[in-house]
Parts: sequence; structure tokens; C-alpha cells
Amino acid sequence: MKLISLNVALPRLTLYRGVSINTGIFKQPVEGPVELRTLNLDGDRQADLAVHGGPFKAVYAYPSEHYSFWRDELPGTPLPWGMFGENFTTEGLLESDLHIGDRLQIGAAVITLRQPRIPCYKLAAKFHRQDIIARFLRSGRSGFYFSVEREGTLKAGDTFEILSREDSAITIGEMNHLYAQDVYNVDLIQKAIATPALPEDWRSHLAKRLSGSTV
Repeated sequence: MKLISLNVALPRLTLYRGVSINTGIFKQPVEGPVELRTLNLDGDRQADLAVHGGPFKAVYAYPSEHYSFWRDELPGTPLPWGMFGENFTTEGLLESDLHIGDRLQIGAAVITLRQPRIPCYKLAAKFHRQDIIARFLRSGRSGFYFSVEREGTLKAGDTFEILSREDSAITIGEMNHLYAQDVYNVDLIQKAIATPALPEDWRSHLAKRLSGSTV
């Protein structure tokens, strides 16, 4: 389990459907050690803090294994590391294997898995195509957000060490299935609500969905 590329960006303006928007999605790989802080990496910022960033979305990781899928899906589209707006391009960490609440060490930092990525229109702005959001959700290849339990220095090439697993908690893959496909799966909703490390806004949203599914 390895950090293939470490990617950061400060917010910048770009055009989307004729309107100027501010976004931090244009991540670029960086060399050398970088400090991971409680809310982000040095040299990285989120533009719209209403929906991005915060302690439960401090750092976004995306598996390098998914890039071959997208090269087949989007022939001719340049796909450098960081294309999906990820801070960590990873190897050996997949949605199906990771539970909400799993704790990992990377470099000197300790991070906790918190939630899948639900894309917004800025992904469409990055790719210059409107269908990418639906395709991204349908693919189940969401990547995942971490919170920072202990700040520390890390760099590309560092390995991930799993410190603890929450085997009874919902996985990122199950969360994706619940969000995009089987939205009223009572067993998965209950599993998600019972996962303490899942942020409260998710659990509140799913509790309302559970009430609707059992009426």
C-alpha cells in the first residue's frame, strides 16, 4: 500500500458553462516532503468550504488502479495523477476493502477513513463534459476522504500502514452502492447509521431515508 503521487493546489478561477468559478480541483503532483495538517496539506486549499474541506474531508485519496478504467472510458482524455482532484493517488487501497473508521499511518501522520467522495459540478468543469458526474457515480470508483488524527510529514513513495480496522463498519464500496444504486437498502442504511466514524450529516440523512423506506 503506497502513496504514488502527492497532489496539491490553491483555488483558482476557471470557466464553467460561461461562468467564472473558484475551485481547488486542479491538483498538481509535488516532490519532496509536505506537512499534513488537521484541515489540509501545506500548499493545498479548498475553495467552497460549505461543501468541501473541514475535518472530515481534510484529504482526498483516489486509487491509481482506477485510472486504467477511465482511460478505457474516456479515450483521448489526458489523465495525469491528480486529475480527479485527489491529494493522494494511492496503490493498494480500494473502496471494497476499506471500512469507515479504519486508521492508517502515512509518513508521520495518522489518518482515519471517513466517507466516500460525492462529486459536484466542479468535476464536470475539470473534465469539460457534463456526463462525468453520472459516470463517476455509476462506476463506484469514488475514492475516499480522510480526517487527520495526527499531523505529520509525508511524501510520495511513502507506504500506508493499517493501524486498526473497523470490520463491522460499513465499507466505502457499500456506501457507494447505497448512495447511487440501492438507495433504500435497509440493511446497509442501518449498518451505515451504526458506524460511529461516519460523519453525523451522513447518518442523519440516512436516518431520514430509513424512515421513508419503512413507512
